[in-house]
Amino acid sequence: MSSKILRKTPKTIGFRLTFWYSALFTVSVSLLFLFAYVYLDATLIRKDHDETLARLRELKSFYQSGGVMLLIKGISASKKTPEKNKFFIRIADPENRTLYIYLPYQWVAFDIRELEAIPPKQGRWLRIPERNKRVFLEVSSTRLLNGDWLQVGQDTWERQRILDKFRGVAIIILLPLLVLGILGGSFLAHRALYPLRQLISTVQAISRDMEALDRVVPNPHSGDELEELITLFNAMLRRIATLIRAMKNSLDNVAHDLRTPVTRLRCRAELTLQSQDDPKEYRKALEECLEESLEMQRLLDALMDISEAETGVMHLETHRVQVEQLLRKIADLYDFVAEEKGISIEVTAQPRLYVMADPTRLGQALANLVDNAIKFTLSGGKVFIEGFREGDQVIIQVRDTGTGIPEKDLPRIWDRLYRGDQSRSQKGLGLGLSLVKAIITLHKGKVTVDSQPGRGTTFTVTLAMAEPPPEESLTKI
Repeated sequence: MSSKILRKTPKTIGFRLTFWYSALFTVSVSLLFLFAYVYLDATLIRKDHDETLARLRELKSFYQSGGVMLLIKGISASKKTPEKNKFFIRIADPENRTLYIYLPYQWVAFDIRELEAIPPKQGRWLRIPERNKRVFLEVSSTRLLNGDWLQVGQDTWERQRILDKFRGVAIIILLPLLVLGILGGSFLAHRALYPLRQLISTVQAISRDMEALDRVVPNPHSGDELEELITLFNAMLRRIATLIRAMKNSLDNVAHDLRTPVTRLRCRAELTLQSQDDPKEYRKALEECLEESLEMQRLLDALMDISEAETGVMHLETHRVQVEQLLRKIADLYDFVAEEKGISIEVTAQPRLYVMADPTRLGQALANLVDNAIKFTLSGGKVFIEGFREGDQVIIQVRDTGTGIPEKDLPRIWDRLYRGDQSRSQKGLGLGLSLVKAIITLHKGKVTVDSQPGRGTTFTVTLAMAEPPPEESLTKI
């Protein structure tokens, strides 16, 4: 198990983030120290060269003032001054043979004879290595008026000592910084990937138990792409959970409500088969079976419509719909049914009142409300269909003077397949109001009911109002 984890670790995002962060941090700090080292080295070189050239100009001025004797006298006087006693001084003839040399005891490790092998050149620095080749004697040359050469130099020991000390300090500082970089990279990678681990944990829980679809990944509130990913993932989980619940409810409802018609079909078929050969009886049985199958088909279609609407899967072809036209069209559809029952339908709607909706689906929902109003209104009653504006919303009311809904049934009228005591005597599936609520909710609206037994019922649909279009571009229903 441990070997498997070790093989998997280099492939993880956390390991790679830690590695690249640590590598970048290490390279950055190393480059910073390298730049500081190079800058310090260049500064020390410039300082040594400036001091050497200043001493060279000073000795040359002695020579120009009093010749070689004054020059040598100036060299001898400088031996008593510590800051001037650190220079190497040499005078050579035009053939580069040594005429005079001043070499402090600490420089005996340098082979001065190499200077006689290198022709002097004004403006060029000569480097004579020490025996261990870690320290050099840097010499600058200038020509005197008589043709001789004056050379002044100093060793790089002090410069090397400072650079060595700097390197030691840099290593002492760099090692803790590298450890800090690795720890910091690991911490940042762990912190940055925490939402992903939460996401993985949730997915694993769901893969083990589908009931865990109700779980959500905690929002990191980081304002970055990970928060957006988790927000989208949680929305997807909620959508899937809604779809699964709707599927389960639909299956439960289908299993419950199809049991009766299927049993009737079976019993009717068995009774017909047991009877004598009678074509009229067979025909009657087939007609009853067809009627039952059509009823089951309507039930299945209604349940599918409700499930699609509740889960947001139902496709809506939204247009700008004129409310008055839609309401009058629905009233025309039910005029004949209402007239047969002795009920009058009255439509009142404000002109130029529009909503953005699918006219077919919205009409289906409103038609269900009108159908219910006619069913539960006695002969001589009235059904009122009204449309008006209230603020930035459109209100559509279907009001009747019917029997009303008992108070105990009001909370359950939106449930699938629920039929109150009064509605059991009426033909229907018990799905009309469930479909109404699902369609109105899908249109981002709401539907409410107010009913008083014996005095009637009012269903109120509230939708967002749309801007009226120019007259020539009105959507026809």
